[in-house]
Amino acid sequence: MNTPPDKTGLADKAGLADKMGLRQAMRARRRDLARAQPDAAARAAGALPLDRLPAFASFSGYHPMGAELDPRPLMRRLAATGASLTLPAAESPDAPLVFRAWDLADPLSPDAVGVPAPPASARVVAPDLVIAPLLAFDRAGGRLGQGAGHYDRTLANLRAARPVFVLGLAYAGQELDHVPTEPHDQRLDAILTETGYIEVG
Repeated sequence: MNTPPDKTGLADKAGLADKMGLRQAMRARRRDLARAQPDAAARAAGALPLDRLPAFASFSGYHPMGAELDPRPLMRRLAATGASLTLPAAESPDAPLVFRAWDLADPLSPDAVGVPAPPASARVVAPDLVIAPLLAFDRAGGRLGQGAGHYDRTLANLRAARPVFVLGLAYAGQELDHVPTEPHDQRLDAILTETGYIEVG
């Protein structure tokens, strides 16, 4: 169930000096995976073993952009446990994200970087569990994001206050042998794909 996919060593070829090139390659790979696996989001949600997560009273999803794996089936499953759902919102391009309470039926409006988010009037909540989108991951918890640093700043801010469990959501084909990381990069605690749940460490 957790068999690693065929990997091409993209990270080893790119290295830290060419993270931009690695991101471009992984965006193309993710688009191909999305076209090939339209049922991946539902399969990933069904593959989550709830009993292996820490206790959580609130969690954050995200609004899928481009070919990001759609978290809504997973969000519905987690919300069914009784936990409060939040979505991230950017109040300015360089600040950590805030998390605002949201119901799956509520409308969204663009935040400071144009991503659909709950309105500023929504209650701010610090989630216990964060579902994080990504371009690539490895089994040591390495995460390659879009490059703007929103999640790294946000997770560092949350973790400075209290423990937060970070679950990367991705296609299995987004796995690399090694994701190049820097000291400020925040690691994942686990990864969920359409083929199963991967615990880090």
